[in-house]
Amino acid sequence: MGLQDFSQVKKEYGRDAAEVLMNICGNIISGQVLGETAKQLSERLGKIMQDRESLSINSNDTSISRSNQLESALQPARISNLTSGEFVGAVADDPKQRIPQKTFHCELINDFEAIKQEEAAYEPLPIIRNVTDGMVQANFFQIKKDIRNLIDKEMAKIKGNPDNHNPAGDEQPASQIAESF
Repeated sequence: MGLQDFSQVKKEYGRDAAEVLMNICGNIISGQVLGETAKQLSERLGKIMQDRESLSINSNDTSISRSNQLESALQPARISNLTSGEFVGAVADDPKQRIPQKTFHCELINDFEAIKQEEAAYEPLPIIRNVTDGMVQANFFQIKKDIRNLIDKEMAKIKGNPDNHNPAGDEQPASQIAESF
């Protein structure tokens, strides 16, 4: 599944279906995302132990406290500020091929000189057939005619058997469908 932002899935499929779709994905690769999507992605990427050190100074004493805290591996703010070519994500493994480091934060590094050389060696695609606007239009009308013929055949069957007038349970009568073509 590919999407720009999780909010698109919620809009199209509803909150429950969107949650199911998000939770069944084993591999996630993401560029910059904002808001709720960044928060969910941060939670999905998990937490790691971070060493913390704090310094307290007062008029009588100076103290240093050290501790370990469980924090998000990647904060939502960091995910929201990824630059072009930076990605974060998690990959799934299987019992036969375990992956010790499942989460990642990486950057694509392009070798623009090598890309330029590769592109210079490209050969133009061969022309198989010249297609004109008229050919495309004729094909469109042929498809439309074929569909009309299929509808006419099915309508004739339905008229011959009125008890079975809507076998698929469609809400729109077949006559209305036929009129749209």
